[in-house]
This record gives sequence, structure tokens and C-alpha cells, in this order.
Amino acid sequence: MSTHPAPKIVGPRDGKAGRLGSIGVRFMIGMEETATGGFSLVEHPMPPRHLAAPLHRHSREDEYSYVLEGRMGALLGDDVVYAEAGDLVHKPRNQWHTFWSAGDEPCRILEIISPGGFERYFDELVDAGAAGRPDPEWLAALAARYGLEHDVASIPVLCERFGLTFA
Repeated sequence: MSTHPAPKIVGPRDGKAGRLGSIGVRFMIGMEETATGGFSLVEHPMPPRHLAAPLHRHSREDEYSYVLEGRMGALLGDDVVYAEAGDLVHKPRNQWHTFWSAGDEPCRILEIISPGGFERYFDELVDAGAAGRPDPEWLAALAARYGLEHDVASIPVLCERFGLTFA
């Protein structure tokens, strides 16, 4: 007998929400809620002209950013791209990348993560941030556990290049 996840409707205010430094996160679908764990879905609201993260790369998953509102910029390898509401940006695993709110209005994206599981990284980060600024050694161990590499030195360079703020 096969088991299937229960039907679920996620309303506009449903799901755990928190802060990831400069941007927000709202958990919508975790890998446990999909039949195969094939993806997870989070929402990232971003204030105007805010960098979401330093340059980073994932070794285990691809990310797909669907822009709901506003304008998103992304650095994908050496390519700079801009996406408007209705556009989808693919950020493949093993590619250095970052993204940001590229306009004077807030930006909101749906982040599809495939396969699922990386949403747990965000969840741990939200919980740690609620208790204060996380220890850099703890952050490095968390990133390593999820197959994530960061280039923290990229933050001031990205902020200067694209006119951004980073919390």
C-alpha cells in the first residue's frame, strides 16, 4: 500500500517565517511533504536593494527563483541577470552565485530547491539568529553539513558593485 502526502493549502500568511540577515524566509513546502522529497519551496521577501547572501555554491541541489513581485538581480558564475515578476531564474548546483533585490521596491521570490532538504539549513539559521548573532565557527559547520560554500569576502565587493546593503 503506497502512502501519499496529505493535501495542503498554504495561504499567504501560513508557514513558519523568519529572518536570514538581509532577507526574510517563509517555509511553504518541506521535502517531507512531497512524495519523493524531490523539492522544497520557500518564499524570500527582500527589501529594496538588499543582497540576499554572499557568493556561494551548493553541491547537492539546484535552485529556481520565481519572481512574484519586484526585480531580482543575480550573479550566476560571471553572468549578471535581472528578472522581473513572472520570470524564473535557474541557479544550478556547483555554480558560484548570489542574488539580490534589484529595484527601489521590495522583491519577493519563490525559491524552489531540488532535491529538497536545504530548507532545513534556512530553518537552523532562523532559529540560531533568533538567539542572537551566530558564531562564525557554528555557521561554517552548518554550511559544511549542507554542502554549502560561502565567499564572505564577496559581500563588500557585491554591495559596492550593485549599490546594495547587507545586514
